[in-house]
Amino acid sequence: MGEAMVSGADQLRAVARAEAYSSRAAWAEAATTWEHVVAANPVNGDHWERLAQARFHLADFAGALAALEQVLVLGVSATREDTVAPGELRYRVAWCHAELGDTDQAVAALCDAVASGYRDVAGLADDERFRKVCGHPRFRELLGSVPRAGLGRDDGWRTNLEALADEIRRRAPRPAPTLDVEALVAAVPRLSDARIVVELTKLVAQLDDGHGFVEVPAGDPELSLLLPVQFSLFPEGLFVVAATPEHQDLLGAEVERFDGREVAEVLDALGPLVNKDNEYGARERIVQVLRRVPILHALDLTHAPDRVTLGLWAPDRRSTDVTLSATPGAWAQRNELPAPPGWLSFSDTSTDRPPLYLRNCEAFYWFEHLPEQRAVYFQFNTIRDHPHESIEAFARRLFEFIDRHEIERLVVDLRWNGGGNNMLVRPLLNGLTGSRRINRRGSLFVVIGRRTFSAGQYVATAIEAGTDAIFVGEPTGSRPNFVGETTPFRLPHRGIRVNVSDVHWQNSWPFDHRRWIAPELYAPPTFACLRAGRDPAMEAITGVWAALPH
Repeated sequence: MGEAMVSGADQLRAVARAEAYSSRAAWAEAATTWEHVVAANPVNGDHWERLAQARFHLADFAGALAALEQVLVLGVSATREDTVAPGELRYRVAWCHAELGDTDQAVAALCDAVASGYRDVAGLADDERFRKVCGHPRFRELLGSVPRAGLGRDDGWRTNLEALADEIRRRAPRPAPTLDVEALVAAVPRLSDARIVVELTKLVAQLDDGHGFVEVPAGDPELSLLLPVQFSLFPEGLFVVAATPEHQDLLGAEVERFDGREVAEVLDALGPLVNKDNEYGARERIVQVLRRVPILHALDLTHAPDRVTLGLWAPDRRSTDVTLSATPGAWAQRNELPAPPGWLSFSDTSTDRPPLYLRNCEAFYWFEHLPEQRAVYFQFNTIRDHPHESIEAFARRLFEFIDRHEIERLVVDLRWNGGGNNMLVRPLLNGLTGSRRINRRGSLFVVIGRRTFSAGQYVATAIEAGTDAIFVGEPTGSRPNFVGETTPFRLPHRGIRVNVSDVHWQNSWPFDHRRWIAPELYAPPTFACLRAGRDPAMEAITGVWAALPH
């Protein structure tokens, strides 16, 4: 007969003690307690990983290696905030082998780590943990494609192109498109720097990856030049929606031409440069590319690399041409809301009291009681914990308010939610799915739009699956299932920063191939409504409320 099984209660108590020791960095006690935990339950990879962590901190590399080998077999939970990716696990295995003097094993494990998606390959060249193995021929071979700094102009751009192609092939979870970089490498001497940035951007944009991007450093005096206005696309056309104070007279102007070229022609030319999950996300991204004057000039869309003459239909209903000079700035993927710091937005000047959705869109999350409608309006703009109130604490306060005031209706506005950390939203989702008063047809409404993206898309997908919500607005800027992750790396020449996603997020059914979540109540933003201080989404919702029996 084997040893008697440890009772369930004792197992749970042991895990709680072990977690407490680990959280206090009491590694000796943690290691001993985790050893008891895995002896009682040897099939849980999370427990073995905690044991490996404790042994690692005690410099017990042989013990850590033995635990990590169990983790590689069993895997770890994907619901933990500190989940360790397979590439990182193998990196730790390599580290243990290196500390134990097993050079061949260390390098083999590093090769496995890179093949499993370890992200910081370039960092291995300077990693102090592997100084003892840096002379190993397989280690040098592993780093053979790591870009070299200090290259001349042409060699630098060639290295950028080759390194980016290597990272796309290594990272992209979908089969990467055919990457014909040889012709680009050969053409480098004939291309301007801005044109090469265009080609780098096109390579990433082929991936159907809304998280992908290519960014030049904010201080680059040649490549980072931006127009001092923000644009937005509406059914009526392209409009100036934010501007620096010296250009506030342009707010609300419709843009018809860039250096004489029609807006439609310019947008068509920029389409291949836009990283997107779908067409609605592209509408938000492309208006930022419109500000990048060196890129426009590299595509022969404008006459100069540092200024553009906009043909405008001004707010006073007259046609005019205005020449704007570009200045160095930080490339953004989406418009800053309501406007970049120190700028003015159109809603600042067009109405005394903007609608709810524009009043506090820079806040993380907030809600307002609508007593006449027995409703609460809740705007959820980013999935990050605010320093003064976590999402969990906010969700508790929100649902306590709903219960105390006998609220019958809730509007969750996700139209500005561009993402964050999926792991933080479970308390909010539990509150929505578990509320008998709110989780009913006609009581829960979700506003979505082109900026509902990444973790914001995850929330929309989870609400769709777990509630009877009615979705309102325009389609989301991402898909229910999408490729995404933000783990940027730098190319060596000119400090170009790139992101290529390496994770496929299956948040819906495997056979859900929709390009977006579509609203049941289609109420897209229009410039006419923005000018009038109206919100078509909330008008659609209140119209439903008015039609319901009291």
